[in-house]
Amino acid sequence: MLAMLGPVAAGLAGTLLPAFGYLPAAGISGFSLAPFVDLFDWPGLGQAMRLSVTTGLFATALALAGVTLLFAGWSGTRAFCALERLLSPLLSVPHAAMAFGLAFLIAPSGWVARGLSPWATGWERPPDILIVQDSLGITMTLGLVAKEMPFLLLMGLAAMGQSDAARRMRVVQAAGYGRVTGWLKAVFPSIYAQIRLPVYVVLAYSMSVVDVALILGPSTPSPLSVQIVRWMSDPDLSMRLVASAGALLQLGLVIGALALWRAGEALVAVLGRRWVMRGGRGRAADRLFRPLGVFAGSFSAAVILGGLACLAVWSFAGFWGFPDALPQGFTAQNWMRHGPSAWEATGITALVALIATGIALLLSVGCLEAEYRRGRAISPTGLWLVYLPLLVPQIAFLPGLQTLLLILGYGAGTGPVIIGHLVFVLPYVFLSLGDTWRAWDQRAGIVARALGASPLGVLVRVRLPMLTRPLLTAAAVGIAVSVGQYLPTLLIGGGRVSTLTTEAVALASGGDRRAIGVFGVAQTLAVMVPFAAALLIPAVLWRNRRGMHG
Repeated sequence: MLAMLGPVAAGLAGTLLPAFGYLPAAGISGFSLAPFVDLFDWPGLGQAMRLSVTTGLFATALALAGVTLLFAGWSGTRAFCALERLLSPLLSVPHAAMAFGLAFLIAPSGWVARGLSPWATGWERPPDILIVQDSLGITMTLGLVAKEMPFLLLMGLAAMGQSDAARRMRVVQAAGYGRVTGWLKAVFPSIYAQIRLPVYVVLAYSMSVVDVALILGPSTPSPLSVQIVRWMSDPDLSMRLVASAGALLQLGLVIGALALWRAGEALVAVLGRRWVMRGGRGRAADRLFRPLGVFAGSFSAAVILGGLACLAVWSFAGFWGFPDALPQGFTAQNWMRHGPSAWEATGITALVALIATGIALLLSVGCLEAEYRRGRAISPTGLWLVYLPLLVPQIAFLPGLQTLLLILGYGAGTGPVIIGHLVFVLPYVFLSLGDTWRAWDQRAGIVARALGASPLGVLVRVRLPMLTRPLLTAAAVGIAVSVGQYLPTLLIGGGRVSTLTTEAVALASGGDRRAIGVFGVAQTLAVMVPFAAALLIPAVLWRNRRGMHG
């Protein structure tokens, strides 16, 4: 808890003081409201706030609706299993890689326009249409929907196993209910109760995301989180006061949006109970909502897979004129030109990810083993605390954490970045490993103790080997989370720690699609390789022990 909550609390304190005019590092030690006055004098504040709120709320609502319709219409079918196998691995794709891929797909000169031109559109040159970075943030919202659906799908699958969904569906279908209506009335309430915290995480993240906003969001003005980063990067240290005030405003917006969402939950619960009491069977709804569920799942898969394919093509593309669907030739020169810098960034990325994930695994295993020995599982309050670093917007406490580190004399470097990554890696590793750890058959431990093994011996020689696959999967999740971290690397690293994600986002302003393709593919491989290892290593280790393969 200290590893997760300590930096968050320290960061919030480091944000609160400068927001009220106290920043000794800049020679400012008098408390005042001047930072808030300067913040509210910024002419783009209203638009920036609106973008943050609307993109966050709409992205969360659409992602949740898509996953809900997918579950309601297709859970337990072959189509659902196929989409599950397709979407689950896509959870690990970094947000920046997904955003670049979507931009390359739907831009006026993107792959979609090339595939339809000139035979369907008549375009011989890219149209002058603002699609990417549109002023309403529609493209950014759609990108967030596509990326968050696999996360909510995975959370929903975990909740399905604890909701007795199959038996409930047999009962409601025997009573004559349609598939979608029966699922929404009998299963959805128990599922949502278990995924409420992940939904809140999606809302908080979507409202304050920076890397996706830089790539897909508008720039005049930009969402509030992006503008805060720009103020933090200003050479004038006094602008950090305005950035801190903006960070507190961003935190207030997220808290307000969460409160609004909670009020919406209460309203839906009241209306839902009335809907259930009316007893409508809703068979006709299946004809409309089942196709929508498949469309939502297919949209997410198509956006991510199509974007990754487009990045791969651009990374090897030679001359590629519009409206050609494919380049006139493929070449390795792009990789030869950008490969050395990408390889250097890969080394730093791997170093930070491996150390942060290793520490997170040690802490998680220690905490879960303590639960086991004491016979007391984590409480609901403890679960909220685990999720807290994911619920508090990064932009709300990372500027303060950076300021505090500077005051304490810890300059930019790899060490502080690892600490910053650990704050976000640890909750995901703990949550990924927790259910499997608690589901372990304790009879194996009882037998080992009866044979004279110590509690530590049971852990090291029995439990950890039996949980090799879940441990490696949790490690892969932690590495994927670390690889995708943009804001902690940028702020705490002071721009001096170059990872694949920071380098890729930095290329967004240059518009070199071939360089972006190289870094986007390298970033994706950096998260896919650990997941492949998590599948292959147990298969090799236990190739002669069929019972250990699960």
